[in-house]
Amino acid sequence: MRLNAFLASCGAASRRKSETIILSGRVQVNGKIVLAPFFDVDPDNDTVTLDRKPLTLSEHVYYVINKPAGYVCAASDKYDPVVVELIRGYSGRLYPVGRLDKESEGLLILTNDGNFTQSILHPSKEIRKEYEALLNIPINAKQLERWRKGFEIEGGYNVKPVSINVMDREPINQWVSIVIVEGLKREIRLMAKSAGFRVEKLIRRKIGKMRLENLAAGEFMRLSFSELYTKIFNGGTV
Repeated sequence: MRLNAFLASCGAASRRKSETIILSGRVQVNGKIVLAPFFDVDPDNDTVTLDRKPLTLSEHVYYVINKPAGYVCAASDKYDPVVVELIRGYSGRLYPVGRLDKESEGLLILTNDGNFTQSILHPSKEIRKEYEALLNIPINAKQLERWRKGFEIEGGYNVKPVSINVMDREPINQWVSIVIVEGLKREIRLMAKSAGFRVEKLIRRKIGKMRLENLAAGEFMRLSFSELYTKIFNGGTV
């Protein structure tokens, strides 16, 4: 197992943050500092320490939650409440799979399984996410068609939705359903800004084929790996 994946699987940090920790010289394998995130370790025979404290593989856990607005998608934050605080009855480390910004709501996965996180986030998986966005003013057919063609947003990225459609929901012509794949930071809000709108409310409704229907804001559910995998790739509600 690669060293960064081992740290993530132990619940020490996300895989990306684990790379930073390794490069800082805080990790030792069999008593020697290792600075290579992709260094191969044998979990059964090698001794891995972080800040001289031994690491062991954790039991993998998987939660889905209906994230309410006002919470940050992080394990800790100096200024705002974090989404992991909403998971009651579990004392281990958890990390959000992907992000919803502080103002956004909806479906979110939390786990300590770094390999699973990587498999869901990697662009090659092309996991689609569906959002419902309330715009500040009504959108017309011409504006909708322009949005479908995509925009160049801040940072020089060219982005466009997989699909965008007006929803049959009050207020009329202000709710849109948007499907994206990449999920760049604040991508939908930036696209809306480029189209001349402001997002008043943003809800993630689906990850893959898993749909949020039953969990109220702040409620969560623990699933097994097979249950979660099946819902994401074959369909199911939470």
